[in-house]
Amino acid sequence: MLRGMATVSYYADDLEAAKNWYAEFLGVEPYYHVPNGYYEFRIGDYQHELGIINRAYAPQGARNAPGGGGVLLWHVDDLPATFQRLLDLGATEYEPITPRGNDGGFATAAVVDPFGNILGIMSNPHYLEVLGKTGGV
Repeated sequence: MLRGMATVSYYADDLEAAKNWYAEFLGVEPYYHVPNGYYEFRIGDYQHELGIINRAYAPQGARNAPGGGGVLLWHVDDLPATFQRLLDLGATEYEPITPRGNDGGFATAAVVDPFGNILGIMSNPHYLEVLGKTGGV
């Protein structure tokens, strides 16, 4: 059974540029580093792991193009502002802000980061409900 997001890994040809871009966007430096191979950030309410990996270590057959069917979505408090900030930092729109469902409050968007990875963001009232039950803010 899936119990929650643990780590998401993105690949980049230019590891240092990707580290710098994500550090700028996230407002934190990576807490872990393997020289020329990997950077890891801890982010969000549950300190989820975001790894940036040198594309040389990508699984055999991994595609360099965005996509592949799945998009991990991160809850954000201000979807329009976060989406715009990503675009301002050089990401490109993959999916515009799109309302989901008919009960209000759910919306998603996604960008392609400058390194070819899809970064999904969303406004998710259920996430906030769960966070409130766990004592988070």
